[in-house]
Amino acid sequence: MDLSGDLIMIKKIFANKESFKTVEFLPGFNLILAERTKNSTKTDSRNGLGKSTLIEILHFCLGSQAKKNQGLLVEPLKDWEFGLIMSIDDEEITVTREINNPKYVQIEGDLPHIRKIGKKTLFGTSLDVKEWTSMLGESLLGLSPANRNYKTQPSFRSVISYFIRKGKDAYSKPFEYFRKQNTWEIQVNNAFLLGLSWENAAQLQILKDEQEQIKNTKKLLNAGLILKNEGSIGDLEAQQVQLHGKLKKEEEDLKSFKVHSQYHQIHQDANLLSEKLHSYTNDLIMNDQLLKLYQDNLVDEEPASINNLKEIYSECNVVFPEITLRLLDEVEQFHHTIIKNRKSFLETEIIRLKQKNSKLNEHIEKITNDRATLLEILESQGALEELNLLQKKHWDTVNEYDTISQVLENLKNFETRLSELKIALEIQQQKASREYDERRNIREKVISYFNEYSEYLYHSPGKLVIDLGSKGFKYNIKIERDKSDAVGNMKIFCYDMALARLWAERIPSPKLLVHDSLIFADVDERQRATALETAALHAKKYNFQYITTYNSDLLPWTDFSKGFDPKKYVRLTLTDESPDGCLLGFRYI
Repeated sequence: MDLSGDLIMIKKIFANKESFKTVEFLPGFNLILAERTKNSTKTDSRNGLGKSTLIEILHFCLGSQAKKNQGLLVEPLKDWEFGLIMSIDDEEITVTREINNPKYVQIEGDLPHIRKIGKKTLFGTSLDVKEWTSMLGESLLGLSPANRNYKTQPSFRSVISYFIRKGKDAYSKPFEYFRKQNTWEIQVNNAFLLGLSWENAAQLQILKDEQEQIKNTKKLLNAGLILKNEGSIGDLEAQQVQLHGKLKKEEEDLKSFKVHSQYHQIHQDANLLSEKLHSYTNDLIMNDQLLKLYQDNLVDEEPASINNLKEIYSECNVVFPEITLRLLDEVEQFHHTIIKNRKSFLETEIIRLKQKNSKLNEHIEKITNDRATLLEILESQGALEELNLLQKKHWDTVNEYDTISQVLENLKNFETRLSELKIALEIQQQKASREYDERRNIREKVISYFNEYSEYLYHSPGKLVIDLGSKGFKYNIKIERDKSDAVGNMKIFCYDMALARLWAERIPSPKLLVHDSLIFADVDERQRATALETAALHAKKYNFQYITTYNSDLLPWTDFSKGFDPKKYVRLTLTDESPDGCLLGFRYI
């Protein structure tokens, strides 16, 4: 097939295996058919024939992220190599990428960008995939390297995913190419696609991200997750003052603290003296009690009178013989002797106890003085362990003080920065609003394109709504009966066609739109026929390339306009008659 003539983005998709069904594309409308043959059985399916794989290969060669065991990076394809013949900057090049070495692409062709950043090999020029996508962004989308200063910016991979939608999720919403896409990415990518000031959207998002980050950090601080204290700036300032006073006291204690080299021996000696003091004191108390007892007994000690005994016997009318009286005199004399000896013992013991108590008092006085001296030393000086403990407590206080001071400073800085961000957001929104008004003609153009396509399909114009508010750009599409899934798919079709037409007017531009057959699922036959005819007509009229995959039995043959024959746009037919009818020549799904 002659590939000369109009320079189009995608001319050919090929592989290094003979079983692969090479497909060549032409300008305008290109149709890939999956056909169920008469010989196929009910269990045969066109799933796995390669319609979606063809789109996967297209992304792979254009630098999509390659993950092991996902997409094309599977064991059955480990030795495969896929390639594209495409045009960039009006130059035809060939790009190939290996499954076994997906970090690099091989380029054949002469482009200034490639000569600057590529590495020459026997087979052409080798480029890192990141370098390749960066070059594609600059050459096909006009993404200048200067734009990389933005953290939130359009990239080649994100933008091309709107022109080449891949997978089921890409057909869920017009403004997204995968589910749960980041809000900033939706805003920035679609602003770029629609010709609006994406830089304003990016800058707004950067400011909002910083604002949100500061608010979240403040919440963590106030909740005590970062600092084990809750409270406002005033609460923290009160704690700071309290800790500052504590620091001063601890510093004074440390300055006046003296370490005695024999602290532990002195402490031990003081304890021994205390034990002796307690022992001597107990002895003294016991001696005093015994002394009092002896003194009391000495005073009360009197000899018994024999006359009293005689009177007792007389009163009892007892007559004592003379012998008895004599014996009583002897008893009386014996009693006097006992009393005398007892008195002598008490007097001797009293003298002894007084002397012992006198010595005990002398010991107690000396021990008390000695212990007082030791305690005075212990009070005025301490051990090294005590100093270390005091220092540790002091450093704990210092750390707590520094932490609260840092948090307090951060909170004050946060408040200041939040105020600055509020002003910056207002200024940025004003700037975005001015540029939004300045680009009204561009908005009106793409809105009119969308209305035109929706009217083709449903005979009434839909609405492409582009708003700019405090949260940035907001996009929406409204078409009658838009609760239907089929209408949802056609929203995507109309939006993508409007973008393709808008970008066909630009330089540089990929001038390309690729749709999987998923976009036509459950769509009414008449809308399918109208959509395909419109795509074919406008791709040719406005000079962009449209590629779509389709199941042959779902082509609305009877609903096409007279003279429109989809067969002449078929570039490849895949069949389920046998495995070699698949794109790869075998099935691995």
